[in-house]
Amino acid sequence: MASYSSRDDKPEIADRDAKEKKSDKKKKEGENDEDDEGGFIDRVKDFIHDIGEKIEGAIGFGKPTADVSAIHIPSITLEKAEIVVDVLIKNPNPVPIPLIDINYLIESDGRKLVSGLIPDAGTIHAHGEETVKVPVHLVYDDIKNTYDDIKPGSIIPYRFKVDLIVDVPVLGRLTLPLEKTGEIPIPYKPDVDVEKIKFQAFSFEETVAVLHVKLENMNDFDLGLNALDYEIWLSEVNIGGAQLSQSANLAKKGVTFIELPITFRPKDFGSALWDMIRGKGTGYTIKGNINVDTPFGAMKLPIVKEGGTTRLKKNKEDGGNDDDEDED
Repeated sequence: MASYSSRDDKPEIADRDAKEKKSDKKKKEGENDEDDEGGFIDRVKDFIHDIGEKIEGAIGFGKPTADVSAIHIPSITLEKAEIVVDVLIKNPNPVPIPLIDINYLIESDGRKLVSGLIPDAGTIHAHGEETVKVPVHLVYDDIKNTYDDIKPGSIIPYRFKVDLIVDVPVLGRLTLPLEKTGEIPIPYKPDVDVEKIKFQAFSFEETVAVLHVKLENMNDFDLGLNALDYEIWLSEVNIGGAQLSQSANLAKKGVTFIELPITFRPKDFGSALWDMIRGKGTGYTIKGNINVDTPFGAMKLPIVKEGGTTRLKKNKEDGGNDDDEDED
């Protein structure tokens, strides 16, 4: 019996060893499978990344660029300035990209002057460039009412800020911020005064005279006079006017004298004519406009003087004095 028992034990040991070896083999196979699975996933990720880079490189998607190429001031009056900002946008992509919004702000010394939003501003062509114009209106009354220290006739610094919002495939929605600085004037109309009226030829039917006009430029910048128009009233009688091409430099904070020809009929004045002839002060009103060039562009500024007093002078050839004293 003992011999049988001994033979029965040996197979059990052999079977146990075999099971352990088989288990170890399975573990190793399992580890190899996990390694193979992890390596496969990594290889797939690398493949997809490489393909993505190759596709992106082949298609050429990239971030657009933008720059403020110019700022124009097509119109300046005493009431407002019209400003046009040219923004050059370049699209390196093979498809058009929409310009979703344009947000803009103009400030001076950190203080807002004007701001606005332009929605749906257009499309930038594929592999192309577009100059987008941003129109801005500065209303001077709004500025002067908000900031007391900004005076008419002054020049103020400004900073133009704009955010361009574009939608680019692959990259998504992008904001392109831009800035540009400069100066802008707050214009002031010149002060005008008719100092005297000098007769060139006098008769009751028609008198030819010259208006000696003083123009005072109240601005912090020169005005290059190139044309003007005017009408004048003497003793509340309209004696006419003219449109002239006249060149003169009106220096900043300075006084300039110009001469304007006028023709009128003295007999239309009635009894007021005798006061004029006796050299008494004559009431006048003058209204008109001057066209000027400035460092900021062309302007048309009004000239107005009501309730003024001027003197009438005769030339020596008419028997009068040609000095600056009033006639008796």
